[in-house]
Amino acid sequence: MTNPRPLLSASLLLLAACGPSKQLNPSQQLITEKPVTENATPKSAPKAAALDYPKAAQGPQTDDYHGTAIADPYRWLENPDAPETKAWVTAENNVTFGYLGQIPYRDRIRERLTQIWNYERYGVPQQEGDFLYYQKNDGLQNQAVLYVKRPDEPGDGDVLLDPNKFSADGTTALSGTYFSNDHRYLAYTTSGGGSDWQTIKLLDLKTRQPLKDEVNWVKVSGVAWTRDGFYYSGYDAPKAGENKLAGKNEYHKVYFHKIGTAQAADKLVYENKQMALGFRIASVTEDERFLVIYLTDGKSDGNKLAVRDLTDAKQAGKWVTLGQDYESDLNVVGNVGGRLLVYTNYKAPRYRILAIDPKHPEPTAWKDLLPETENKLEGIDQVGGRLVATYLKDASSLIRVYDEAGKALRDVELPAIGTASGFGGRKDSKAVYYAFTSFTYPTTIYRYDLAGGQSTVWRAPKVDVKPDDYVTTQVFYASKDGTKIPMFITHKKGLKLNGQNPAYLYAYGGFNVSLTPAFSVARMLWLENGGVLAIPNLRGGGEYGEAWHKAGMTPNKQNVFDDFYAAADYLKVQGYTSTERLAVAGGSNGGLLVGATMTQRPDICKVAFPAVGVMDMLRYQKFTIGWNWVPEYGTADNYQQFQNLVKFSPLHNLKAGTSYPATLITTADHDDRVVPAHSFKFAAALQQANAGPNPQLIRIDVNAGHGAGKSTKLLIDEWTDVWSFAYYNMGVSPYGNLK
Repeated sequence: MTNPRPLLSASLLLLAACGPSKQLNPSQQLITEKPVTENATPKSAPKAAALDYPKAAQGPQTDDYHGTAIADPYRWLENPDAPETKAWVTAENNVTFGYLGQIPYRDRIRERLTQIWNYERYGVPQQEGDFLYYQKNDGLQNQAVLYVKRPDEPGDGDVLLDPNKFSADGTTALSGTYFSNDHRYLAYTTSGGGSDWQTIKLLDLKTRQPLKDEVNWVKVSGVAWTRDGFYYSGYDAPKAGENKLAGKNEYHKVYFHKIGTAQAADKLVYENKQMALGFRIASVTEDERFLVIYLTDGKSDGNKLAVRDLTDAKQAGKWVTLGQDYESDLNVVGNVGGRLLVYTNYKAPRYRILAIDPKHPEPTAWKDLLPETENKLEGIDQVGGRLVATYLKDASSLIRVYDEAGKALRDVELPAIGTASGFGGRKDSKAVYYAFTSFTYPTTIYRYDLAGGQSTVWRAPKVDVKPDDYVTTQVFYASKDGTKIPMFITHKKGLKLNGQNPAYLYAYGGFNVSLTPAFSVARMLWLENGGVLAIPNLRGGGEYGEAWHKAGMTPNKQNVFDDFYAAADYLKVQGYTSTERLAVAGGSNGGLLVGATMTQRPDICKVAFPAVGVMDMLRYQKFTIGWNWVPEYGTADNYQQFQNLVKFSPLHNLKAGTSYPATLITTADHDDRVVPAHSFKFAAALQQANAGPNPQLIRIDVNAGHGAGKSTKLLIDEWTDVWSFAYYNMGVSPYGNLK
C-alpha cells in the first residue's frame, strides 16, 4: 500500500450506486475439503499480562482544540531522533521479536514464503526507439533490475541498472525511470531506506555511461523532458538541525535542469510565495509543445493546470490557467492538433476525456471526446494513434481502444476477471505491453498489437502454487445505511462454510484509490493453508467514481468504517469464519481503518494488523506532506471538522480497561509519509489501555519507509511475522501440532 494520499497531487493519480449482485450460489462451489488443523493456543504462548512492555513516560502535554482540552502524553515519541525514542524503539522490538521467536512454526512459514517467492517476476516493458526497457527480479533479489534488449532478441538482454548495487543492504530503490523523447537519455530516481525524498541521476543510453548530473531534495515529482534538459519539482534543502523525515514540507517549486550543469544552476520555473501548501508538478507533452504545471492548494481535492505553449514565441513566459477552482481533477493525457486531451471528473464523477484548446481556456469551450459512461474511467493512454481507455466494471478492468477522434474500435480481450495495467507507449508505437493479474493469477505480461488487436504472452511466471485449486467470487452486501458494497472472496475450492476458517479481511477505503484483483505471493501461503481472503471495495475508494469517493470523505468517513464492519459481519453470518478466526488488516489510510475498527468495535475480530497507519487525526497535518490529506479527512484547525475527527481518531478513542484484539502494529523508522510517531504513540497508549489477555505489539523496521522499494528480504520477514502472529493468536497451526 502506498498512500494515504497519492503523491503526484491532491488527485492526479490517484465506489455512487452499485450494480446488480454477482453473488453465486454457494452450493455450486463447494467440494469436500479437509479443514485446517485446529489447536488450542500452545501453553508456551506468552499472554499479554506476562509481556513486559517498555515503560513509556507520560508527559504533561495538553492542547486546546476550540475549548476542548486534549491530553497528548506521548508527544515525546514524535521526535524519531531523540535518544529516548530510539531506546523505546529498541525495547519494543525486543519484546515483539521475543514473542514472535517463540512461535513454533515461524521458521516453517519463512521457509515456505522464501520458496514460493523465488520466481522470476517481470515489469511491463517500455519501448524507446529500437530497444525494450523493463525490470526483472530473478526471484529473491532485494530489488528488481533494469534490463535493455531489442524486441526480437532472445533472452533478457543486458543489465542497464542494478539497484541491488546502490547500497550494501539493498534498501536503496530505483523509484522511477524517465526517457528523453529522442531516446538518448534516461533520468532515473533513487530513494534510500524507503524515504519519499528522491535523487535524480542521468544515464547516456548511447554509451550506457552515467553523467555527472545529480539533483537532490526532490519530492512529489516526475521528470519532464524537453530538448536539452528536464523539469522537476522539489523543496528547499532542510535547514541545519531540521528533521528531514518529519519536518513539514512547504513551498513546492518547479525547476529546469540543463544536462551537464550543476543543480545550483537550475532555473526556477514556477513558485507561489503566497501559498505554502499545495503541489506544483511539471509535465510536457510528447511533442514538447506544451508545458503543463499541475497546481493543488492543499485544501481541496482537485487541481488547476497552468499551461504554456513552448512553441509560441508571442506567449513566452505567459501561463494559461485551466480550471476555475481546485474542486475537480484535470490531468493532461496528450494533445492532438493543438488541443489538449484532459482526463477529468469535471461535471463527470465517473470521469471523461475532454478536448481543450488552451487559446480558449474557458469551460464553455471544452469539448467531450470520450463522454462519461456507466463505468468509472480509471485511466487513459495516448499511444500509436489510439486512445487506450481503462474502465472499472465492478472493480475489475475493462479495456477499450478508441481512435484519436473518440470512435470506439474494440475491447481488449482479457484472460479472466482481474486487473490489466500498462498500455503506455509513444505516438508512433505499433504495439504496447500490459500486465494482467488476479487474486490467484500470477502477474503475466502481454504484448498487444494495436492494428490487429491481438494479445500474446510476452512473459508468464512459473510460481510454485496451483491457481486452479482456488475460486474467487464477488458478493454484494448491505452496509449499515443499506448501501450495497462489493467484496471479493478467495479461498480453496470446497471450503466448508462452518465458521471455523481463518479469514484475512483487508481494505483501504480512501483517496479515490481502487482495490482491484491482484496476485500476492505472500497471500498464497494463507490461501494454500485453508485461509479465506476477503477484500471489500469500501466507500472512499475510486471503484465507482467521485460520488463513491466523496461518500467516504470528511464528514462521511464513518461510512468507510461501517462498510468494513458490515463486511466482517457478512463473513461470519455466511459461515466463512468467526470472531475468533478473523484478522483485519490495512495499511496507511487502511491502517487508520484498522485503528478505528479496534477502538469502535474491539470485539469484531481476534487479530488486528494496522500498518503504517494515520493514528493521530488531530496532528497528522503537521508532518511532512500530511497537510495534503486535509481534503480527505478534514483538519482539527476547523471546529466542525475537529468534532468529526475526534470521534474516530484511533489514538484518542482508546479506553482504559478494554480488551483489544491481538494486535501487531507495523511501521518503519524512515517512513516520511505517515511518520512513525503515529504508530509509536498508538502502541504506547494501546499497551497502557489494554486489559485483556491479547498481546499488543509493535514491529518497527529499521532503515525502511512507507513501503515503496522495500527489499525482498524485508518483505519476507514481515509477512512471516504477520502470518505467524495471526495463526498463533487464532489457535490455528498451518503445519499440525508443532510444539
